[in-house]
Amino acid sequence: MAGFWGRRKREQEELNTQDADLARRAQQALVAADERIRLTTDELAFADAELGPGPTNELREALASVRTHLQEAFHLHQLNHDEIPDTPEELRTRNARIVQLCEWAEDLLDDRTEALAAPIERARRAPEIIAKVRADAARLRLRLPDARSTVDRLAIRYSSHALSQIEANPAEAEQLLGFAEHSAGVAERRREAGQREQANMALEASTESVRRAETLIDAVETFEVEALRAESTLAAIVEDSRGDLVVALKEPHSPAVQTAIEELQAALAALPAAGVNTDPFEQLSRLREANAGLDAAIAAARDRAARPIPPLEHVCHAIDDADRQLAVSRDVIAGHRGWIGADARTRFAEAERVRLDLDRYLGSSAAAVTAIDEDHREQAFAMARRAAFLASEALQLAQRDIDAARPQPDQWGGPGYGQQGYGQPGWGGGRRGGGSDVMGGILGGLVIGSILDGIFD
Repeated sequence: MAGFWGRRKREQEELNTQDADLARRAQQALVAADERIRLTTDELAFADAELGPGPTNELREALASVRTHLQEAFHLHQLNHDEIPDTPEELRTRNARIVQLCEWAEDLLDDRTEALAAPIERARRAPEIIAKVRADAARLRLRLPDARSTVDRLAIRYSSHALSQIEANPAEAEQLLGFAEHSAGVAERRREAGQREQANMALEASTESVRRAETLIDAVETFEVEALRAESTLAAIVEDSRGDLVVALKEPHSPAVQTAIEELQAALAALPAAGVNTDPFEQLSRLREANAGLDAAIAAARDRAARPIPPLEHVCHAIDDADRQLAVSRDVIAGHRGWIGADARTRFAEAERVRLDLDRYLGSSAAAVTAIDEDHREQAFAMARRAAFLASEALQLAQRDIDAARPQPDQWGGPGYGQQGYGQPGWGGGRRGGGSDVMGGILGGLVIGSILDGIFD
C-alpha cells in the first residue's frame, strides 16, 4: 500500500509541476502577444506611409482579428484570478487556450508583416531604383542598333517564318524602354507629392519594362547562336537518316516500317536546296520526328520477328478449347453444387471473367473471332490459354471436393462406398466406379486437349 500511495503522490507532484509550467507559459505568451500587437500597429503606420493603404489592407485586417481574439485570452486569464475557486482541470484548459490564441496571433502577424517586407524595402530604395532604371534603359538603348543589324543579317540567311519570333524584338524593346523611362518619372513625381501607392505602382512598372526589354534584346543574340547550332545538328541528322534508310530497306518490310521509310524520305526530300532561306528549327523538328518514327517501327518489327505471331487457326483452336473446358467445369460444378468449395468456384469465376474480357477485346461476333488481325492475335491467344488453364484448375479442385465429400469405408462398416467394383452387389455398387470413369474421361480429354495445343503451338 505504501508503494501505491507513494506512486500516486509522485504522479500528482508531476502534474502540479506541469500545470505551473503551463500557467507560466500562458502569462508569458499573453504579454508577448500584447506587445506584438503594439509593435505591429507602429509597423502598419510606417507601411501605410511608405506603400499607401491598399497594399497594407491584409495586415490591417489581421491586426483587427488578432485584437478580437486576444480579448478572449485576457478574459480567460481574468477568470483564472477571480474570487471564484477553479478546479485544476479548468485552469489547465484555460491556460492551454490562452497559449493557443497567443501563438496563433503571433504567427498571423508574422505572416502578414513578412509579406510587406520586400515592398517596404523597395519603397525605401525608390530613389536608388529609379536611378538604376534610367541607367539600365540608357545602356540597353546602346544595344538596339546591334540588335537591328543582327536581324537584318539573319534575314539574308533564314526564312521570314524562322525570324517571326525575333524580327520585331528591337522595335518592341525600344517601346518598352521609353515606357520604363516615363514610368520612372511618374514614380518620382508621385513620391514627391506623397502619393506613395501610385508611386510604387509606377516604380514596379518601370522595373518590369526594363527587364522585358533586356530579354527581347538578348533573344536576338541567342537566336543567332541557336540557329547555327540547329543547322549543324540538322546536317548530322540528315547523314544519320540516310544511313538509317539504307538499313531499313534491308529489314523485313512490315506496313509500319514501309510507312516510316516513306515519311523519312519525304522529310529529306523537303529540305531546301543550298542558298535558299530556310527555317532550321522546323526542318530539324520534322526530320527528328521522322527519324524517331523509323527507329520505333524497325524496333517493333524486330520484336515481332523475335516473337512469331500465332496463326489464326491456332488462336481459334485455343478459344474453342477454352470454351470446351469452361463448359465441362460448368456442368460438373452445377451437378454437385452442395459439394463444391470456394477454391473451385473462384477459379471458375476467374476463368469466366477472362473469357468475357476476351470477347470484349475481340468483339462478341463470330466474324470478329474468325478475322483477328496480326496485332491482336498474340493477346487473344494468351487470354484464351489463360481461361482454359483456370477452367482446368477449377475442374481439378471440384473433383477434389467431390472425392472429399463422398462417404469413407468406416462410415458404412463395409468395404466402402462403391468399392465392390463396377456391377458388384452392395450399396451404390457401380456408382463410384461409374463416377470415376466419367471424371477420368473428362480429365483425360483435357490432357489430350493440352497435348494437341502443344502440337499446334
